[in-house]
Amino acid sequence: MTINPELLEILVCPESKQSVSLATDEILGRLREEVDAGTLRNRGGDPVTTPIAEGLVREDGKILYPVDDGIPVMLIEESIEL
Repeated sequence: MTINPELLEILVCPESKQSVSLATDEILGRLREEVDAGTLRNRGGDPVTTPIAEGLVREDGKILYPVDDGIPVMLIEESIEL
């Protein structure tokens, strides 16, 4: 499920207030490999066990916020460092 474009226009990183954009297939593929290897953790320190099908990347490219069933999870502890 793709995120609503109108919603994407108004979303910002809750930490830095930078804009966010859809993650590329390259980034998502890299994260899927880390999930499969069991090495991916979110910023809260919890392991990420579900493949990330969609995400929002902060403007500086350092943080990804997962999108769960079309709903952005904009919680700092749930975000993932890239």
